[in-house]
Amino acid sequence: MTDEQGLRSLLIAVANGKVTPDVAVDKLKDLAYESVGEFAKIDHNRGLRTGFPEVIWGPGKSPDQIAKIMEVMRLRNPVVMATRIEPEVYTALQPKVSDLQYYEAAKICAITPDTIEPRSKGTIGILSAGTADLPVAEEAAVTAELSGFCVQRLWDVGVAGIHRLLSNRHVIDSASVLIVVAGMEGALPSVVAGLADCPVIAVPTSIGYGASFNGLAPLLTMLNSCAAGVGVVNIDNGFGAAVLAGQILRTAEKLR
Repeated sequence: MTDEQGLRSLLIAVANGKVTPDVAVDKLKDLAYESVGEFAKIDHNRGLRTGFPEVIWGPGKSPDQIAKIMEVMRLRNPVVMATRIEPEVYTALQPKVSDLQYYEAAKICAITPDTIEPRSKGTIGILSAGTADLPVAEEAAVTAELSGFCVQRLWDVGVAGIHRLLSNRHVIDSASVLIVVAGMEGALPSVVAGLADCPVIAVPTSIGYGASFNGLAPLLTMLNSCAAGVGVVNIDNGFGAAVLAGQILRTAEKLR
């Protein structure tokens, strides 16, 4: 019971006498949150409040804890995601969670239906400056796709060879929102924002030589961008960039 339509259907069923109040209470009693052992409280109501269900943060949790959380969440969510899952953790999860998929480049585990309902007519364009930025870029891409958004990828188009970007202007021109992922000096989002007529979400990565300070240098470059319309998320936060892009598209749908 995580979406508005499901809640409305339940209330209509109670009003029509098809569901008893006791059954409805049983369905709604864990609407706020549900405890899993003594180590987690699942926020079932997050999808109703924010439009996006809770996602499991993998680091710091044991495979057994992740598995138990996923099994509780799958009862109420068509898609269940866990981020930052290392290959060895996925191997340990496989016998514990049925139908588990692993997106290795993104380090995301997910339980998904056969088809995911589209949530918007818009497209999220995701660009990476270099191949080394792909783990963060793929985290954004897979998160957006599992959330029901159309994604177009364009990898390895950093400013060191800017002709690679300019020869793919169609990706920029066709996007409703752009996520631009870059390490080193982090210049790519500024260049893209100077070409784009849509919001640009900049994602600094921790890729770079010593003076990049594990992503601090590209973070500051992006925050100091002279191009208008650039928003910046935290270092390596591909997940957060995807959710922000999704919220932009959802707001546009509401305004329509």
